[in-house]
Amino acid sequence: MPQPHAVPVVDLFAGPGGLGEGFSSFRQDKREACFKVRLSIEKDFWAHQTLTLRAFYRQFAPGRAPGIYYDLLRGSTERDTLFARFPDEAAQADSEAWRAELGVMGYPEVRNRIKAAVGKSDDWILIGGPPCQAYSIAGRSRNKGVEGYRPDRDRRQYLYAEYLEIIADHWPAIFVMENVKGLLSAKLRNHSVFDFIHEDLSAPARALHRRASNGRAHRYTIFSVAPNGGLFEDVGVHDFVVQAERHGVPQARHRVILLGVRDDLTSGSFSWRRLLPTLNEIPVQCVLDGMPALRSGLSGGNDSSDAWLRVLRDARDRRWLKSAGIFGGSEVRDLVAETIQNVSAPRHDRGAEFIAGDFRVGYRPDWFIDGKVDGLCNHSTREHMPHDLHRYLYAACFAQCHGRSPVLSDFPADLLPDHDNVHLALSGHGYFADRFRVQVRGRCATTITSHLAKDGHGFIHPDPRQCRSLTVREAARLQTFPDNYLFCGSRTQQYVQVGNAVPPLLAESVAGIVWALLETNGLAG
Repeated sequence: MPQPHAVPVVDLFAGPGGLGEGFSSFRQDKREACFKVRLSIEKDFWAHQTLTLRAFYRQFAPGRAPGIYYDLLRGSTERDTLFARFPDEAAQADSEAWRAELGVMGYPEVRNRIKAAVGKSDDWILIGGPPCQAYSIAGRSRNKGVEGYRPDRDRRQYLYAEYLEIIADHWPAIFVMENVKGLLSAKLRNHSVFDFIHEDLSAPARALHRRASNGRAHRYTIFSVAPNGGLFEDVGVHDFVVQAERHGVPQARHRVILLGVRDDLTSGSFSWRRLLPTLNEIPVQCVLDGMPALRSGLSGGNDSSDAWLRVLRDARDRRWLKSAGIFGGSEVRDLVAETIQNVSAPRHDRGAEFIAGDFRVGYRPDWFIDGKVDGLCNHSTREHMPHDLHRYLYAACFAQCHGRSPVLSDFPADLLPDHDNVHLALSGHGYFADRFRVQVRGRCATTITSHLAKDGHGFIHPDPRQCRSLTVREAARLQTFPDNYLFCGSRTQQYVQVGNAVPPLLAESVAGIVWALLETNGLAG
């Protein structure tokens, strides 16, 4: 069990628990856990199921989770059986992971749950970020087409106020707020949303037009933790964007992170020791190589390994491959032909919710690999249309030859999708020009998003012999979730959870900054 002196953490809008996992994993000099998540709040049913299961796992010291937990990962036992075997740990997990929707759940109950979670401690940490749909550039673009849509009346624009309310009632020592970088350009009544939020978070009681709560009305100093960051007033707004690929995450995920420090703590000079360390970029191959090869499924007909092979071999007779002027050049054409000639059905076919075996990783095996798992969970493929298999084959071969993913103008005409907006991409306007995007082996991945749940066109596996999009486990590795982290629900629901999460390895680095600030104030250990 975590040590009693671990600093309490409350996680809002927790999703499947990426931020909480990072804080829970942080250890100073490999000692006991420095932080303990006391309460996670999440509204989605399946994300909450994932969150609760992980809370159960963390009731045990590292390496001490019971064998029956791994039986659950393998699909050989049920969740109810696991929890019945360890009722105390299950009850603690149920208490820690609370399914509730902030802004809908009555606030007195929220206040009481947080008060019970942190107890009498003044030195606890609040983490999380409100849902980002209304802030995001893509979300605002979609909302423009909604009849009668008014951004100033969108409840999601104000969900950060729930975060604000909790700060003003409970005054955490430090808070960490994560959101999409579209927040920086968002406007509300022609004013910067980012400035509104900074002003409110700096003085929560004043922002809520209330007097001191329990005789207290603290202010917060807001910092950026990015390499060029520092005090809010001393940096530009774009210095709040944390680029995950610069900090040990094999993915180009750019997010805004705000760190607030209560005014009775000494923040001191925000030196390099309290900024995220810059690391070399981690390419896709470091986390995907060593995983079992799989084939995609076939939609709209017979799905079998033989049928899949026939579809790939059918490309040999297609005009786009036989043409002397193939867009990617003769090198791509030769690689496509060679791939078709040598392709075979993978041993593990389309995968499964659990695949037994000894699978490796080329980056941070201490983080990803748990020897007790003896395999991979959440590693099964989705179905694709036959025409898309040819596009994936061509795109993966192009990326292998050119070191970049092709845009639509790089595709042979016969492989272009039948969509109204294709001509815009081909005319140079860039509209969905990278609709079919390969995750290039020698580069970090592009941002893993919840769109993975809808189709895999933007997340094509780099190995042309597999002709498919990424599995949930591959996406989870790019998001830096350990292999013993089980995502609950259907494959679609799992994709949504992974795409919406904060990378735990990034969260662990942020936890290190928070711990350094606590140490400065004599509050750590």
